[in-house]
Amino acid sequence: MDAISVIRAKRDRGELTDPQIDWVIDAYTRGEVADEQMSALAMAILLNGMTAREISRWTDAMIRSGERMDFSPLGVPTADKHSTGGVGDKITLPLAPLVAACGAAVPQLSGRGLGHTGGTLDKLESIPGWRALLSNEEMLAVLRSAGAVICAAGDGLAPADKKLYALRDVTGTVEAIPLIASSIMSKKIAEGTGALVLDVKVGSGAFMKNLDDARELARTMVGLGRSAGVATVALLTDMSTPLGLTAGNALEVRESVEVLAGGGPADVVELTLALAREMLAAAGVHGKDPADALRDGSAMDHWRRMITAQGGDPDAPLPVAREQHVVPAPATGVLTALDAYAVGVTAWRLGAGRARKEDPVQAGAGVELHAKPGDTVTAGQPLLTLHTDTPERLPYALEALEGAVTVAPAGTAFTPAPIVLDRIG
Repeated sequence: MDAISVIRAKRDRGELTDPQIDWVIDAYTRGEVADEQMSALAMAILLNGMTAREISRWTDAMIRSGERMDFSPLGVPTADKHSTGGVGDKITLPLAPLVAACGAAVPQLSGRGLGHTGGTLDKLESIPGWRALLSNEEMLAVLRSAGAVICAAGDGLAPADKKLYALRDVTGTVEAIPLIASSIMSKKIAEGTGALVLDVKVGSGAFMKNLDDARELARTMVGLGRSAGVATVALLTDMSTPLGLTAGNALEVRESVEVLAGGGPADVVELTLALAREMLAAAGVHGKDPADALRDGSAMDHWRRMITAQGGDPDAPLPVAREQHVVPAPATGVLTALDAYAVGVTAWRLGAGRARKEDPVQAGAGVELHAKPGDTVTAGQPLLTLHTDTPERLPYALEALEGAVTVAPAGTAFTPAPIVLDRIG
């Protein structure tokens, strides 16, 4: 076997054999296949696709590149959620402790930002002292004490995916459906959760821009999960507008805490509750309504225990960016569009995301929204506030907002898209 023959096979629209897939994943994990070679193969997969058999074998090879976890010693059902990535998508933060408060254990392995989309670990690392890297023993200890844990996949869990995940972000291959499906499902199956709910984003701010592509991805992942014995369902959710009123790291943590306190933006609350109910149903846990757990403070209690158990201080002030810049509404009327992709790129350019896999992120950088589509705005009123520690980024960030905002004449009828567009499974 050699990398060039595997690259050529997929470049020429061939179907990779099981031995080719097994070899290239193993060799890449060991360093025998170089990053530039795997980059070429990833691009060939993006352009030419994979069959269901190839995706299944690729996923299995990534699982076999490392260890598999076992949460049966907990003695309670386990459930996890994965989002394909969006703008302002802080749902994991309130969701994990909420589901734990309702009786399921939540071993949530999360990732870092990819392109214009935020990363859960980047967000949580804005909390002073909080640690993303936990050993398997530490992960179990947090689950026992808090009912939920949000952490990075350890080096032993699907190490092939860990290398490929970072590479895709900087080589323009994030959108490849076979690579998205195998990346997500290799980690989730190896993680050992009993139930999995997938939040597949659709729209300008998502990697899947249309419903057909999103359904294809959802069906692929649900099939991979179920064939591995994991109770798996998927919700297709709207990502044409940012979720909530913030896109950034510390900004989104603040908003998540508001949700756990019984407040927060209506769209964030709605999606958090929808996913919580799906997770509990898939895990076979019935009893407490998640809405009650937000109202009675039990979800907040689990959040505080989880953050503390991972070294964080839930009472510490969150970082605030040194510079703010207000973007005014361009006209008076009804805000009918606020493009999620543009807001995501703006937050990224302000420092909330990374251009290279080794880049740091700014905890306080991001975008704060003062209105959502459907709201009435007045020319000159604050529409967005941009946050950054490096004001020299502002002109570049503002360029990303050109054409992102649409204001229709006052009185224009506007009906927002539903948050949940479809369910697969």
